[in-house]
Amino acid sequence: MALKSIRARLTFWYMSLLTVTLVVLGGTAYGLLSYSLAREVDAALDGVGRTLAERAHGGAVVIPPAEIEEMFRRFFGFSPWDRYFQMFDPTGRNDSQEAPSARKRPPLTREAFINASQGLPTFETVEGLGTYPVRLLTMPVMEGNRLINLVQIGMSLQNSTETRMRFLLIMAGLVPLALLLAGFGGWLLARRALQPVARMTEAAQRIGAEQLAERVEESGTGDELDHLAKTLNQMLGRLDAAFSQIRQFSASASHELQTPLTILRGELEVALRSPRSPEEYRIALHSCLEEVERIAQLVEGLLLLSRAEAGVLKMDRQVVDLADLLQEVYSRMKVLAAAGSVALRLGPVTAVSVVGDGAHLRRLLLNLTDNAIKYTGEGGVVELSLQQNGREEWASIVIRDTGIGIAEKDHEKIFQPFFRTMEARSQAATGTGLGLAIARSITAAHGGDLLVESMPGEGSTFQVRLPCVPA
Repeated sequence: MALKSIRARLTFWYMSLLTVTLVVLGGTAYGLLSYSLAREVDAALDGVGRTLAERAHGGAVVIPPAEIEEMFRRFFGFSPWDRYFQMFDPTGRNDSQEAPSARKRPPLTREAFINASQGLPTFETVEGLGTYPVRLLTMPVMEGNRLINLVQIGMSLQNSTETRMRFLLIMAGLVPLALLLAGFGGWLLARRALQPVARMTEAAQRIGAEQLAERVEESGTGDELDHLAKTLNQMLGRLDAAFSQIRQFSASASHELQTPLTILRGELEVALRSPRSPEEYRIALHSCLEEVERIAQLVEGLLLLSRAEAGVLKMDRQVVDLADLLQEVYSRMKVLAAAGSVALRLGPVTAVSVVGDGAHLRRLLLNLTDNAIKYTGEGGVVELSLQQNGREEWASIVIRDTGIGIAEKDHEKIFQPFFRTMEARSQAATGTGLGLAIARSITAAHGGDLLVESMPGEGSTFQVRLPCVPA
């Protein structure tokens, strides 16, 4: 069954890793213990063998059992219960002076005899002499290069075997206990470590669309969980801002739609209240048509903004001559400027082309120019110009006016849908409040920037920067 709890999974993996670690360390310790015991046994047997070989040098001698026992005690630190001692002549015949015992005597193997003939000692482990294996050492007694005797000593490996068994029993008892304690401790540590996650979960469950101002508690420790809490709070901040913008957008859109709809309904109700002449009906229908046109423009602008924000704005990309486009906008808006007693001028224009949608770029320039004329008083000046930077990478369309200007704190707000400053509302009652938002969306869709420089009472300068077509 899958472990769904992170705490359980952490404990499981912690215990699994600890189990593998203990098994590896226990196996290594057991191997080192076995190796150390074997080396100690061989070193002690070698010491006893060399001492007996010196005593037997020059011929067979009788070595009392008490003296042999003392040698074992001196080199091993204790006197083994099962110890073996034999002497052989150069032909391999047993030449021991000890009385025969009921237990079996260790054999003299062919390999040991051949090695002894060459003056080499031989270590062997022999089975079948008792309950436990026996470790044997066959030590040659040499005179010059001639073999004169062989000394064979041995001892049971009972102590070594029992020591290894005791080690295994200790490990078998301690490892499960250590794993049990470690598992319990790991469970407590995981629970303590994940407490901030539980608090985050509870806070996230409380936070809804109406409580986005709440935040997840941060520990301030600077660890990963604290970083997660900060990230969640940043996300909640962005969601709160997005929801506030959506609510404001919905309220503004409803308000902007409500006004023409109310006017349209009033016009129709008045027209139907009593019989009227054809001319009066024509005037009423014309007024209704103006409101319908205003609603259509508003809906079209909202649709364009939503498509631009979703990245699905339809673009018919072609090479567009910005100089021709700016000349066309100047010609169309000159009549509107004259009607408002505003001087519309065409400044320096550099021949430059960009890749984009001509219709959208035309709408961008018309919106900016219309705004500049609308918020410039009688006798003011609006100037259009086009230039290219020194590296010839960007084209800059500049719309400069001598109008009411914009406070610095509102420089970014004016690009939000339906936002208009108090000065703008008092200067011009018409407009949907979508012009600058649409202009920035079209600029961004072409990979450019829309910048503004303005001070209240000193006019405004809008700069459209677009990437040029490579020469």
